[in-house]
Amino acid sequence: MTLGSGRAIETAMEVDGKNLRRGWTTGTCAAAASKAACLALLSGKFPDPVTVTLPGGQTPSFVLAVEETGEGFARAGIVKDAGDDPDVTHGALIKSTVRRGPAGSGLTFKAGEGVGTVTRAGLPLPVGEPAINPVPRKMIAQAIAEVAGGEADFEVEISVADGERIAEKTLNGRLGILGGISILGTTGIVIPFSCSAWIHSIWRGIDVARAAGLDHVAGATGNTSEKAVQAHHGLHEIALIDMGDFVGGMLKYLRDHPVPKVTIAGGVAKMTKLAQGMLDVHSKRGLADLEALAKLAGEAGASDELAAQIASANTVSQAFTLAGENGLALGDRIAALAWKTAAKALKQPEIALEILVYDREGRLVGQTAFTPSDHSESLVSV
Repeated sequence: MTLGSGRAIETAMEVDGKNLRRGWTTGTCAAAASKAACLALLSGKFPDPVTVTLPGGQTPSFVLAVEETGEGFARAGIVKDAGDDPDVTHGALIKSTVRRGPAGSGLTFKAGEGVGTVTRAGLPLPVGEPAINPVPRKMIAQAIAEVAGGEADFEVEISVADGERIAEKTLNGRLGILGGISILGTTGIVIPFSCSAWIHSIWRGIDVARAAGLDHVAGATGNTSEKAVQAHHGLHEIALIDMGDFVGGMLKYLRDHPVPKVTIAGGVAKMTKLAQGMLDVHSKRGLADLEALAKLAGEAGASDELAAQIASANTVSQAFTLAGENGLALGDRIAALAWKTAAKALKQPEIALEILVYDREGRLVGQTAFTPSDHSESLVSV
């Protein structure tokens, strides 16, 4: 990859004191490959490198990994470089095959091998369409217009080597995108360790659940709590939102895109942080306050000795174990406080909110009842 003459691209950035490389989205790679293939179809020659314009005006250039022509088509491929982001599509070969389309057809898209097809409503694309998102489609259209004009008629088929296997590591199946990965990107640039992609997957999960007519969704902080809440309520997989650490990101979207019932499920450590007012419960955002947990235990009836043991515990999990061994229902109190934090962020009294707290084995150790999420009202614990 080289840099073009457009807006400057900062190819590296500092994250947690480390200098990390930015990368390129699947959408950028698909647009660059499509431009190269289209030019080869028209002229018989592949540009190498090929330059594309990103939504922000930057103009990166890419070396081609595949150049192929045949009867009525040209194909180009680019290996995706995600920089230092732990992206499952890093190193994937993104290919575009361009053919002339019928007169007046404009630009049409086709899912090749390894690119998914939309099978559920609620996504930014209609059911039956290739999972090539709107911004990448615009980028591909612009790239082709640069070499063929804006009124040309072409079929663009995007494929990804081993894309169906890669997709197994994503949420595509749950969202109803089958057969491969999605071609994504809004800026064209991958920011290392950005939460943006995860937040957007949360939003799309909620959209799909709403479009399916579900009246209950559950966001879980991890795999154990997700399996537990699914079993607890008998939920369809569409109702399961892979919230991870982004409790606030899920709740703020639900505030404007409501579902009648919402459950937040998580392990004791992350739910304790939620109870202490943190809407991003990642360990890097701060640790649970064991002193505050000990004070809460004292208010719940813990002896001074037990409170001291909780304050000096190595982990929140150990603190809960100590409480349980002494018959102290600490989980319900944590759930009640977590509910208050979540309800304040949700600000949607028409939504009934529930909190479920699980231990490492997936056992329920604390919960609240479904209660309208008006945080000014008193909460009923169960």
